[in-house]
Amino acid sequence: MSGSSPSHTAAPHGGNPVLRAIGLLSHLAGIASALLIVASVAVTCQMIFIRFVLNGSTIWQTEGVTYMMIAATMLGLPYVQYLRGHVNVDLLPLMLPPGARKVLAFLVLLLTLAVVGAMGWHGYHFWHEAWDWGETSNSPWNPKLWVPYLMLPLGFGLYFLQLAADFYAMLTQVEEPFGLDADASLTDVAERAD
Repeated sequence: MSGSSPSHTAAPHGGNPVLRAIGLLSHLAGIASALLIVASVAVTCQMIFIRFVLNGSTIWQTEGVTYMMIAATMLGLPYVQYLRGHVNVDLLPLMLPPGARKVLAFLVLLLTLAVVGAMGWHGYHFWHEAWDWGETSNSPWNPKLWVPYLMLPLGFGLYFLQLAADFYAMLTQVEEPFGLDADASLTDVAERAD
């Protein structure tokens, strides 16, 4: 679920140690994602320096940066969910009464869990096949492909975990559906905008 609320910026845990631990995992994944982006920028700068200043050739940099950016994207998924940073349109939830809003929120979370679970399952098989067969890329660098492919089940697995924590938090009323107050309505939002 991807609602945002001015009262908090991260997924609430309500003192629940499991929700707190999942939030910590999502936060650590976000740090790893940011570090991968910084490393990608550094490698790109190194590649530009080698090519255009030293007039040399590069072997691994483009492929390495591609793998790092995919890993950063996958590891960023749970962190963005934890921060409620996904794009959200509150028009329909604000038009619904609190009971219907809760049903919609549960439905959205269940569908999202199903899609992310399927992606994680297929990502696992993709990774395992590369591991089992010892696949390498067809480039001069020729890295083992299981290493970058591992980011698919890992990223989707952590994202699934954060979504499941959000589902539990909403189920136990630690968090309101879509991060909106129970009495929030479309007219309240329109009045605040004026």
